[in-house]
Amino acid sequence: MKKRILTISITIAVLFLLALPKLGWFDKKETGPAAGGPAQGSILQVEGYLLKPVLFDNSLIITGSIIANESLELKSEASGKITMINFKEGARVKKGELLVQINDEEIRAQIEKQRYMQKLNKDNEFRQRQLFKKEAISQEEYDNALNRLNTTISDIKLLEAQLQKTRVFAPFDGVIGLRYVSQGAYISPATVIATLYNNSPAKIEFAVPSRYSPMIANGEKIRFTVENDTSRVFFGDVYAIEPRIDEATRTLKIRAVADNSKGLLIPGQFVKVDLILNSKPDALLIPTQAVIPGQAGQTVYVTRSGKAKLVTIETGTRTNLKIEILSGLQAGDTVITTGILQLRNEMPVKVVKVN
Repeated sequence: MKKRILTISITIAVLFLLALPKLGWFDKKETGPAAGGPAQGSILQVEGYLLKPVLFDNSLIITGSIIANESLELKSEASGKITMINFKEGARVKKGELLVQINDEEIRAQIEKQRYMQKLNKDNEFRQRQLFKKEAISQEEYDNALNRLNTTISDIKLLEAQLQKTRVFAPFDGVIGLRYVSQGAYISPATVIATLYNNSPAKIEFAVPSRYSPMIANGEKIRFTVENDTSRVFFGDVYAIEPRIDEATRTLKIRAVADNSKGLLIPGQFVKVDLILNSKPDALLIPTQAVIPGQAGQTVYVTRSGKAKLVTIETGTRTNLKIEILSGLQAGDTVITTGILQLRNEMPVKVVKVN
């Protein structure tokens, strides 16, 4: 009896399983579009960027520093005691102005002595010349008298040159820095008295990688900002280029000059230089996020007839936010900038916003 009941149960179970497909219990339910893209037939909404020719300055951002137009350490050519300091720290001075006087009493006394000797030798030379004309003395005697006179004159010139070295004059117009000596101090030619600066115009010194050297020439324009004041932009012109590449850094040293009539540029300041290598009046630029890198090159999606079209491009200079297009696109094209990962070639798209 039990064996018969078991057989009937197994038969019922088999019939039930065979009937399940007809009931539709194993049918797959549609849960939406496949992962990775929109449903078939739907239109992807994207944002676009309309290409227009713009003025584009291909520039290079580098760091540099401000140096004085002229600067030097004031030193005396002679040793001695300072008898006069004729300048104030931080004051402006004119070229040729006497700044420091060294004790010159000994040299002045020697000059006075030699001038007495000059007068004596001059009178003696005159008498000897008259006698020589009358053939009362020999040529040798007259030559000796003339030589003594000329020697005295030379000694006076030498002493006057030494006297000049006891004075320190301003070699150019400028501003005196802090002084390091006091009146009455004994100084030598190695002693630094003060530093003289000429800061107008100011010079900007910086270095660029050697690969940019063919693109730089005298007269190139630069823009720059100084540390702690990036809101104020200054302008300058390249006036000198080092004729060799630095072997250690592989850079080319450049100097530019900028107006500093207001005294805002101080030697030693750190600057950020924007060197304009070249300008293009009709460049095409697109946002960098629109570019798709690949092994075969770089591509972008553009919208044409309501569909996304994959286009191969050639790029040029890159900035922080945009990149220059050299070929592959033209003015009037609309480049897709959003939804790049979901796009496929020839996919229907709708541009909801154009920047």
